[in-house]
Amino acid sequence: MNKEDYAEYTDRMKKTLDVMQTNFAAVRAGRANAAVLDQIRVDYYGTPTPINQIASIASPDPRTLTIQPWDSGTMKLIEKAIQASDLGINPQNDGRVIRLAFPQLTEERRKELIKQVRKYGEESKTAIRNIRRDAMDAFKKQQKKSEITEDDLKNAEKDVQKLTDDYIADVDKLVSKKEKELSEI
Repeated sequence: MNKEDYAEYTDRMKKTLDVMQTNFAAVRAGRANAAVLDQIRVDYYGTPTPINQIASIASPDPRTLTIQPWDSGTMKLIEKAIQASDLGINPQNDGRVIRLAFPQLTEERRKELIKQVRKYGEESKTAIRNIRRDAMDAFKKQQKKSEITEDDLKNAEKDVQKLTDDYIADVDKLVSKKEKELSEI
């Protein structure tokens, strides 16, 4: 078995890690971070559009985000989308700019965020294990069609398991790093 046989599965596992890190960026950690708005979509002329495509987002201080729409008609739409999201922050609208004030994290909220991070980690591990299962099934089908030998199948299973273990270890490292980051705030 050569490296090309595993490239598809390696790419899929890497994408799983990327998705997890994107989800981590959206976890509100007490500081104003424009990434928390990435998952929020505004119904802009019938199309779900990310806020950063219809407004400029700035962080004038560590605990505040300002959103200034390019089209003032979208002000109410942006405000409604933020309220409907699970961000947990009430937007303040002064007619020109929407302000999001991030409160200090309480111990209770910090624990909730850590639970959320662990949930993202578990979802990623499940996705990686599903990719492993897909790879094993594909190699077993190849062996049934006599495209690979039984020894090749055993080696492939061993290699895919090693790949899976490596990516799950990466998930664990990233989760513990994010947990530590949250507990230090």
